[in-house]
Amino acid sequence: MASNRAAGNREDQETVSGAEVIAWALKKQASYAASAVGYLTGRPGVCLVVSGPGLIHALGGMANANMNCWPLIVVGGSADSNQEMMGAFQEFPQVEACRLYSKLSVRPSSIEAIPFVIEKAVRTSIYGRPGACYVDIPGDFVNLQVNASSIKYVECCMPPPVNMADTSAVSAAASIIRNAKQPLLIIGKGAAYAHAEDNIRKLVDQCGLPFLPTPMGKGVVPDNHPNCVAAARSRALQHADVILLLGARLNWILHFGLPPRYRADVQIIQVDICAEELGNNVKPAAALLGDINAVTAQLLEHYNKRPWQYPPTAEWWKVLREKMKSNEEASKELASQKSLPMNYYTVFYHVQEQLPRDCIIVSEGANTMDIGRTVLQNYFPRHRKSLEHFPCRLDAGTFGTMGVGLGFAIAAAVVAKDKNPEKRVVCVEGDSAFGFSGMEVETICRHNLPILLIVVNNNGIYQGFDAETWKEITKLGEISQVGPPVSLLPNSHYEQIMTAFGGKGYFVQTPGELQNALTASLAEKTVPSLINVMIQPQASRKTQDFHWLTRSNM
Repeated sequence: MASNRAAGNREDQETVSGAEVIAWALKKQASYAASAVGYLTGRPGVCLVVSGPGLIHALGGMANANMNCWPLIVVGGSADSNQEMMGAFQEFPQVEACRLYSKLSVRPSSIEAIPFVIEKAVRTSIYGRPGACYVDIPGDFVNLQVNASSIKYVECCMPPPVNMADTSAVSAAASIIRNAKQPLLIIGKGAAYAHAEDNIRKLVDQCGLPFLPTPMGKGVVPDNHPNCVAAARSRALQHADVILLLGARLNWILHFGLPPRYRADVQIIQVDICAEELGNNVKPAAALLGDINAVTAQLLEHYNKRPWQYPPTAEWWKVLREKMKSNEEASKELASQKSLPMNYYTVFYHVQEQLPRDCIIVSEGANTMDIGRTVLQNYFPRHRKSLEHFPCRLDAGTFGTMGVGLGFAIAAAVVAKDKNPEKRVVCVEGDSAFGFSGMEVETICRHNLPILLIVVNNNGIYQGFDAETWKEITKLGEISQVGPPVSLLPNSHYEQIMTAFGGKGYFVQTPGELQNALTASLAEKTVPSLINVMIQPQASRKTQDFHWLTRSNM
């Protein structure tokens, strides 16, 4: 009833409940359920939670959305307004608590104000730097009745305005790039969110720039593009004299832009939608405030008028390619090892061989995510026109949040199911990461989401122990006293959690078993699968010394 009303006041005295107003506002503004959906679609996902503990459990997701710059709206129930400060059921200072985790935290002053507040929350979540917003709804609002004529319904907010950088700043940036001896382009997830892939690809091709994607910037320009220098990441960062930063922040992921990971005299050209971000940690040689796609188009326009290309025979390219070749050969050597249990590289090599090129990859864990992002390639920033707003990779992101993998996979699968039912979502997790949200496989099975879960199981966090070593450890005393806190029970059969709810589960110990499990899982169109891949418990990027346990008991 309420959703059919035109905007504005009504002359009649028809009554309407608070619940109807809330439903109207939410149906008109957004229909998604999680922060990942907000990132995937560009419109805020909506999470409805109960009061007190329910809201507290949502704070982690709000913080993650805010730090990752993803649009999200959390609507929380709260104690009746006339019971405030009386010790009501699940009473909690929710508006105050959420201010630390959101761009906007507000309680409507009345039912009549709800549409205005919801529109404001939607607008705030997507304008400027995207983020989380919280709307608090007292319990008594749900059943109160008011005159329909007093409700001021508002229209959906307009899409975010597209801001362009100052032309003088664009000219200065283009000049700095033109004079660079060792340039580098860094592509962040802000570029993926801004749908800037076409213009960035043109800039890379036209100017011949080497580029490095951040973890969630992978695929904006395909990982197999000849100018991608991800395999020489450290060398590129450490020796570049000019860095063009597109939608990436100089935070911990990029080592703050400071020596010794960077040259002391490096010139940073910073392109960002948020003015407050410009100059963080490093004073930029040029600061371009604006939409990533629009600013990249401005740079292209400049180079169209004054063509320039970085020499493909430059010494910088020779340095980068030599390092790329060396690192790639080292990875191939690790991937080709025949010893059992397998190592990370062997597992990811076989996974990469069989994954659909246009699949959506969700990655979570410590070594699993870090090593996986260097091996598992992303070729597409968007997967077909029907998914033009759909980035291709989701991981722990800026906040490094654990426990997000299955939720992200569910969000991606639900959106993909609506747009393209053939789309595959592959979630690659470490065994520790899976432990945070493993029971969400019930949700996956209940909704028949054909997600492929791959648990890379090393019996621990970073490293664990094989069954025989674990048995010896338990002989040393009470396990709570002698067991390393980063170790998990060896050979846990996580695949049985999936089969318990009707999905397919595979326990894998050899490359052949992994290949067969991947083939069978990818052939399933409606049934989810979990492949539990056992690897060397102490596998990592390089050989580690783990004799500390023995020494500590000598």
